[in-house]
Amino acid sequence: MSTTSPTVRPPLTGDLLERGRREVTAPRQSAIQRLVHTEARTELTIARLGLGLVMLPHALQKLFGWFGGRGLIGTHAGMMAMTHLPGGLAWVPIVTEIACTFALILGLLTRAAALGIITVMIGAILYVHLPNGLLMNWSGQKPGEGFELHLLAITLGLVCYLAGGGPVSIDRALTIRRRTVAPA
Repeated sequence: MSTTSPTVRPPLTGDLLERGRREVTAPRQSAIQRLVHTEARTELTIARLGLGLVMLPHALQKLFGWFGGRGLIGTHAGMMAMTHLPGGLAWVPIVTEIACTFALILGLLTRAAALGIITVMIGAILYVHLPNGLLMNWSGQKPGEGFELHLLAITLGLVCYLAGGGPVSIDRALTIRRRTVAPA
């Protein structure tokens, strides 16, 4: 009769099961700690900055009228005309896009900012770009642009929402535990 010893597996690092185990055994975090938590992975900073910098000209169009934009008042009037939202409610997507763009660039409350951008992009698809199809209007044959850029923004937003802002972010600075020096 032979006895076999159980196979010892190396710890699962970087996979879903290991992450789940860490979350179960980790001390309970507050809501703000969970909101700003991010890992020191460079690709997260790249995704966050990529989304923020792509959104920046759009935010500046709305805020200052730069790059052919209408500025705040013109954008507000256009938003009410396109979406039929009442005046006060029409400010929500405008302010959301502007605030979330700057928050993404800074890496401040990245998950919330990404969720804001995702919401604005879904609204833009549903209210404006869906009738124009998926692709951009390269030939000028359609009355407007498609929604492919919006899908890319949603995808990058999901990365930021799920994983955080990366090592070069205010969120990361808030999550690093400060060493305490014991009194001598």
